[in-house]
Amino acid sequence: MRIRAYLWSLMVLLLCCVCTAKAADTADATSAAPATAELKVANRSIMVFRGNLLGESPEIRVARAKAAIDEALEGHAELTVTVDSVQNSYMVLLADRRAFFVTPNDLGPDDSSVHEAAQQAAERLRQVVVESQEARSLRFLLVAAAAASIATLIYLALLRALHWMRGKLLAVLVRVMNRHAESLKIGHTPLIDTGFLFPLIRRVASLLYWILVLLASYEWLSFVLARFPYTRPWGESLNSYLLELATYLLTGMVNAIPGLAVVMAIFFIARGISAFSRRLLQRLSRPGAIPWLTQETLIPTERLTSLAIWLFAIAMAYPYFPGSGTDAFKGLSVLIGLMISLGASSVVGQAASGLILTYTRTLRPGEFVRIGEHEGTVSVVGMFTTTIVTGLGEVLTIPNSTITGAVTKNYSRTVQGAGYVVDTTVTIGYDTPWRQVEAMLLEAARRTEGILQRPKPHVFQTALSDFYPEYRLVAQAVPSGPQPRAELLSMLHANIQDVFNEYGVQIMSPHYLGDPREPKWVPREQWYQAPAQLPKDPE
Repeated sequence: MRIRAYLWSLMVLLLCCVCTAKAADTADATSAAPATAELKVANRSIMVFRGNLLGESPEIRVARAKAAIDEALEGHAELTVTVDSVQNSYMVLLADRRAFFVTPNDLGPDDSSVHEAAQQAAERLRQVVVESQEARSLRFLLVAAAAASIATLIYLALLRALHWMRGKLLAVLVRVMNRHAESLKIGHTPLIDTGFLFPLIRRVASLLYWILVLLASYEWLSFVLARFPYTRPWGESLNSYLLELATYLLTGMVNAIPGLAVVMAIFFIARGISAFSRRLLQRLSRPGAIPWLTQETLIPTERLTSLAIWLFAIAMAYPYFPGSGTDAFKGLSVLIGLMISLGASSVVGQAASGLILTYTRTLRPGEFVRIGEHEGTVSVVGMFTTTIVTGLGEVLTIPNSTITGAVTKNYSRTVQGAGYVVDTTVTIGYDTPWRQVEAMLLEAARRTEGILQRPKPHVFQTALSDFYPEYRLVAQAVPSGPQPRAELLSMLHANIQDVFNEYGVQIMSPHYLGDPREPKWVPREQWYQAPAQLPKDPE
């Protein structure tokens, strides 16, 4: 019987080699590989066929092998599984009958040799033979059912014990929490609010409880399935999957330790360099070191330097983060970069404008400025916006890009010493001597409390219009907030009206349609009307 099987197998292989050589000469080099087929017997995978044999596709080989194995398993005799080599292939025998061939074309990516693949397939077939015998044994099935019943009782008792332990644990935690919450106080105020802490503890205990329930259910199911021959592959797969998952997680954690160590080292190095650069910039900001590095520009310079250091550190540590090489991590990085590039254009513009204002020192906190139609005292010069407080008590937040694109008048930058510039404009007719107008404006400035006499106020004739000249009073006021400045201007305007009323000069400027009968001019003897004074003779 064995010799005849050998001769038949040798003939089959020789014919297969001839057919394969002839097919290789005539087939196209780009022809598609045959489909694979899996041989499963009694719910257990035996072998995966990947190549043709004597013109038979893997599907036909699976059908023939399954029919031969099922026919052999139907008998009640002892079945032995052996492996014999035939040239470069191996034949798996079941009770001196051919079950299937394992050829070099059947090797998978995890198989190292044909002999190893054949031995593994034979071992699986031996297990199928044992399980088929166990499935026919009434005694074995009764023992398996008894074991499954005992496991089920233990499983139910374990679930009840877990439920009881959860209740006991919550009660103990509540007592401990209440006892320590009473002791942790500052004065009469407790540091821990038990009303918010108890729901959190209850949720954590419930989460732990359900994790243990799922693990117990998983182990119970795998144990029960492994007791019976037909469902044993499912139970083994459940056990192997759990072990593979635990091994994968532990391996990933262990493999991530060197990368995390490098990340921590880069973190501490970047932190040290950032602290050193901060101290260095503070020393360089002293007067006489670097002209552009002052106390005003020190803070933004420190922030920019620290930002550059940390960005470089993140770029260096990126390859060492766990999972940085995965497609999900790369996709998330691309998504974040796209979101930043699309939504941060205006933010970057505002930040650049803030840096321009800071390093050019266009505005400083405490200065009185006029930006477009807005006037007030600068309170904060930020990275993105600048805040000013108006004379009416309004707080205005102006984007920095608006400030860099508008004309800014600074009333505090050109004064002598501390303070700010205050000015006002009046228009008086040509029939009033200009010397008298200047003297009245200076008198009104002298009467206004808060206007400094040193440096002296000045009156400028800014225009000679058709109906009147324009007079502008410019003075320096003491440093104060925006609200006193508004009050100062109100007091100055009131004093101007009083002085002009005292000397009988109207502030309303003339507008007419024709020339008057008498020329509108000032005789020389009226040039120095009070309160104007004659010029002193030079000594």
